[in-house]
Amino acid sequence: MQMGWQWQEPSFVWFRDVSPRDGLQAEKMILETKDKVQLINQLTQAGVPRIEVTSFVSPQWLPQMADAEEVMAAIDRKPGVVYSVLVPNPKGAERAVATKPDEMTVFVSASETHNQKNVHRSITESLQGFRDIGAMVRVHGIKVSAVIVTAFGCPYEGVVSLSSVLDLAQRLQELGIDEITLGDTVGVANPKQVANMVGAFREKLPQVEMALHFHDTRGTALANLLAAVGSGASKFETALGGIGGSPFSPGAGGNLSTEDSVYCLMEMGIATGIDLKLLLYATQFLVEKLGHDVPSRVFHAGGKMIPVNARH
Repeated sequence: MQMGWQWQEPSFVWFRDVSPRDGLQAEKMILETKDKVQLINQLTQAGVPRIEVTSFVSPQWLPQMADAEEVMAAIDRKPGVVYSVLVPNPKGAERAVATKPDEMTVFVSASETHNQKNVHRSITESLQGFRDIGAMVRVHGIKVSAVIVTAFGCPYEGVVSLSSVLDLAQRLQELGIDEITLGDTVGVANPKQVANMVGAFREKLPQVEMALHFHDTRGTALANLLAAVGSGASKFETALGGIGGSPFSPGAGGNLSTEDSVYCLMEMGIATGIDLKLLLYATQFLVEKLGHDVPSRVFHAGGKMIPVNARH
C-alpha cells in the first residue's frame, strides 16, 4: 500500500446486492419469475439497502433476464430501499423507464477490447449512449450510476493502468454521473492495488461517490474489500452466496459473498444495517432453487457460528 497509508474505516458500509442480476445471469438454471421475486423480497427483508433487481438486455444475449418487466412489477418495494436495474444501451433504458426503477446503472469497460466483446461498441460509443440515456431518464427522476468494468485488469489486454481508469471516470463525471463503481471483473486485483486505486480516485474525483465490486476468482476478494474499507471506501457491490461471474469475461469467478462481507465487517464493529440471520435464510432459499452449492463460507459455517452480536 502507499507509503504512510493509515487505516481509516468508515462507521457504516453500504451494500448493493447484485445476485438477482449479476449472480443469476451466470447460472445455466433460469429461475422462475416468482422465485426471483421471492429472492429480492428476502433481500429487502434482511435489510439490504440497495438491490440490483435485473437487467434490460436482449433475451438473445441473456435469456436469464428475459422477464425483467415482470420481476420489476411483482417485487415488494420497501421505502428507503434503492431498487436498481442495469441497462446496456438507450433501447434497454426505454424498456427500463416504464418499470420505474429508483436507479439505472450503465457500464463501460476500462479496456477497448473488453468493451467490444461485452457490448460490441467502442468506449467512446458507449459514452455517447450514456449521454442519451441520461437525457432520457433524468426527467423521470431516475438516478444514473455507472460501473467501470475491468478496472483492475482485463482478460484480453492484461494490466489496466490507474491513469486510464481515472480518466474514464472523469469522462463519466462530465456526463453528469456522480456515482461510479470500480469493478474487478475477473478477480485479478490485490489489496495494495485496491488501496492505491481508492486513494487516487478520492483525490482526483472528490465529488464522485465511489463503490467497488470484487470477484473472488483468485481468493482475494474479501482481502480487497478490507483494503478498500481501510482506505475509507464505504460502498460495495456483492452477491448473495457468492454466485455470479460475467459470461463475457473468460475465467471470471463468482462475486464476493454478501454474507461473508457483512459477517466480517460486523465482527469488526462496522455497521451495515443488514440482519445476517435473515440473509442466510435467503441464501438457503437460493441454494434450494439453484439446485447446487454456493461459495459463501459463512453459509457453510452455519447459524451456530454466528456470534450473538451478529444476530440482531
